Amino acid sequence: MKLRQIEIVVPEEHSEACDKLLADDSVIHYWEVHSENSGHLIKVILKATNTEQFLDQAEQLFGNKEGFRLVMVSVEATLPRIEDDSDEDAKAESDESKKEVIQGLRISREELYSDVSDASELTRIYMALVILSTVVAALGVLRDNTAVVVGAMVIAPLLGPNVGLALSSTLADFKLGINSVKSNLTGLGAALLISIILGATMTVDTELNHIASRTEVHLSDIALALASGAAGVLAYTVGMSAAVIGVMVAVALLPPLVVAGLLVGDMQFDLALYAFLLTFTNVICVNLAGIATFILQGVRPRTWYKAKKAKRINRIALTLWISLVLLLAVLIYFA
Repeated sequence: MKLRQIEIVVPEEHSEACDKLLADDSVIHYWEVHSENSGHLIKVILKATNTEQFLDQAEQLFGNKEGFRLVMVSVEATLPRIEDDSDEDAKAESDESKKEVIQGLRISREELYSDVSDASELTRIYMALVILSTVVAALGVLRDNTAVVVGAMVIAPLLGPNVGLALSSTLADFKLGINSVKSNLTGLGAALLISIILGATMTVDTELNHIASRTEVHLSDIALALASGAAGVLAYTVGMSAAVIGVMVAVALLPPLVVAGLLVGDMQFDLALYAFLLTFTNVICVNLAGIATFILQGVRPRTWYKAKKAKRINRIALTLWISLVLLLAVLIYFA
C-alpha cells in the first residue's frame, strides 16, 4: 500500500479550520505543531489513492489565505505497519460508489500533474536523450540488431510529452499543452533530422527486417499504439515507474520515424512515405488512448467551471483524434 505524508502550514489564526481536514475518514494518522512565528503545522499520513479529495478540501479551506503552504512527500516506510482496508471500498454497489472506486485506484491530480509536467519539459537532458537514442536506434536498424534497437528505446524520453499532451487536453491546461507540443515536435524533429543525415551518409538496405517491417503498415499497428498509450498513462496514474512502459511507447514512435529519416536521406521517398504514415498513426493513437484513459480514471479539474471547460475540450480532442484514426485506418487499408 502506497502512503503519502502531507504537511500543511496555515496562519495560527486559521488553525481551528484544520479540524475539518483532520476529521476526514481517509486520515490514518496526524500530528500538530503550534508556533506563533511560523504558523500552525499539521502532518497527515494517508493512502496515495485518497490524497486528491484531501488536497482539494485543503485548497478550498486555505487556498486564499496568506502563508498557506502544502507539501506532499512519499512515505517509504512506517512503523507500526498500516493494514490495507481497501476491500470495504470495493463493496460499493451504487453507480456513484463504483465511480469513486475507479477514481480511488489512482494518485492525486496534483501528484500526477507534477510527474507529467516534469517529464514534458524541453530540457538539455531531454534533447541529449533524444539525440543519443536516435543514433543508437539508427545504428541498430542499419545493423538489423534487435538488441541495439531495444536499447535505444530504453533511453528514449518520448513518453512524457505525449502523456503531457493528453493530460493538458483532459485538464484544459493551455500551458502544459504548449510545453508538451514544443517538446514533442522538437524531439521528433531532431530525431528525424539526425536520421536523414545518417541515411545520406550510410548505406540503407531496405531488405533488412527492421527497415522492411516499418515500411508496411497494418491495422494491427493501430491496436499496438492504442495499447501503448493506455499503458503509459496507467503507469502514471497509479504512481508506477513509467520507465518500462516508456519503452513500449518508444518502440511505437521512434523506430518508424528513424526508418523514415534514413529512407529520406537515401532518397527512397516512396518507402519513406509508409514509414511516416506508421509514425503519424502511432502518435495519434497514443494521444487518443491517453485522453480516454485519463477520462476513465476520473482525472478532471477541481473547480466546476474549469471542469466544464475541460469537458468541452475533451469532446473536441476526442472527435479530432478519432476522426484522424479512422482516416488513417482507411489509408492503411487501401495502402
